[in-house]
Amino acid sequence: MTGKSQHVVPSGGRWAVRSAGATRASRTFDTQEEAIKVAREKAKRAGSELYIHGRDGRIRDRSTFGHYPHPPKG
Repeated sequence: MTGKSQHVVPSGGRWAVRSAGATRASRTFDTQEEAIKVAREKAKRAGSELYIHGRDGRIRDRSTFGHYPHPPKG
């Protein structure tokens, strides 16, 4: 992975896009769908991962973009 992973997280009744390790969100949205769209584009450009969190804060989905050094076998 080359860039920082992107996380879509709940934030005060809205949805935020936050880079891994960041304390503040880069943007917030009214819907999770809008946040996912922006975060996916950022992750694709960076060749990183996208983590989508549910309302409870737990990761519910993950996508990897770019070069994966150890692809699954089989």
